[in-house]
Amino acid sequence: MSLYQKIRPVLFKLDPERAHSLVKAVLHKLPDIPFADDLLLKISGGYKSDKLKTDFYNPVGLAAGFDKDGEMTKALCALGFGFLELGTITKIPQAGNPKPRLFRHIDEQSLQNEMGFNNCGSKEFSLNIQKHYPFSIPIGVNIGKNKDVQIKDSLYNYEDALKDVLKVGDYYVFNLSSPNTPKLRDLQNEKFVKELFEMAKKHTKKPVFLKIAPDIEIDKMLKVCDSALSSGASGIVATNTTVDYTLVASPRNGGISGEVLKQKSLEILSELTKAFFGRGVIMSVGGISSARDVYERMQMGASLVQVYTAFIYEGPTLCSTINKELEIFLKADGFSNIGEAVGVALGKMKGKKKYEKFQEKDKKEDKEDKKKKGKKDKKEDKEESKEQKESSKSPATRARTTTRTRTARTTTTRRTTTRRASTKSTANKPAQ
Repeated sequence: MSLYQKIRPVLFKLDPERAHSLVKAVLHKLPDIPFADDLLLKISGGYKSDKLKTDFYNPVGLAAGFDKDGEMTKALCALGFGFLELGTITKIPQAGNPKPRLFRHIDEQSLQNEMGFNNCGSKEFSLNIQKHYPFSIPIGVNIGKNKDVQIKDSLYNYEDALKDVLKVGDYYVFNLSSPNTPKLRDLQNEKFVKELFEMAKKHTKKPVFLKIAPDIEIDKMLKVCDSALSSGASGIVATNTTVDYTLVASPRNGGISGEVLKQKSLEILSELTKAFFGRGVIMSVGGISSARDVYERMQMGASLVQVYTAFIYEGPTLCSTINKELEIFLKADGFSNIGEAVGVALGKMKGKKKYEKFQEKDKKEDKEDKKKKGKKDKKEDKEESKEQKESSKSPATRARTTTRTRTARTTTTRRTTTRRASTKSTANKPAQ
């Protein structure tokens, strides 16, 4: 049991937001302590591997929402994440929705939040990040709309926030999918998305993503994502939290994340990669808690993944554990790096020939196994039939049969011995 697993029951006795504030305070101050980075690396495992070669340190990032104001970033960099996504930030500082607004569903390994984009505002956020930027790993900035800004002014609100953080991010994400800001999800339409990304490309050449909801109707989702990619989006982040309250036993208000979101997230990922694999980067979020989850998402076509709720439940060793086990999966399947595994389930990737070779090998092994099993079954059936035939005979008949068999074996043995003796005698005669 890890240290975090031992102290988690104590943390979980606290109100979720209070517990988060406590962790925030520790991580904010920890980098100022001498040798703190070494301590964090020891706690997290400090995993590095040549096999996880992507444009990122490794494919597992921290999703937006954990470090809203960019105050824990330096400490989080030491916990094994391949990248961090900070925020969500808005142009104007806002307090968010009334408390309580963060809830645990422990039996379902899930969380539910109604935070409402509480943050310090894009200008102060930028100042926080500038103290340490650039970081050792890529930093993403998640941008949302202020609650009090009218829908008709949303584009300008996003633009003003984006301009404030252009010097402190390696990529940006437009969040149109939080369920906790009134009417925000209404912005998930082709027209607005087109205007949004055309605006963004005027200001930056850095990657810009669209984050979508898991509750959007599939056909509409595909049209919105197509509009984004056609208008300059670098990719899609799928998905945000869900408002399907049937997934937990005791729902509260707000979006649900964690284990119960897994199936919805997988379904959305499948639709996205079938439609857009190769057109942009797909970043998968929702219900990811293990190396097997990560490997599955990447084989389905996700280039990157993010965790959040599992980080709360599993603690600071989560990322290093995932990456260690991920290397085992890669080695077992013969991939030299994670990029080769991306999209194998679609048959659309650099390692396609290698994957097809694996499939042929598996089919061949299955065929051989079936053949061996068939021979074994026939032999067993034959022996069973013989036993049944013998058992059907009377005791006297079985005795005569046994006697004849023994006599035949004895005769055969004598003949063989005589032939061997004759052969040996002939071999010992001198050559004429």
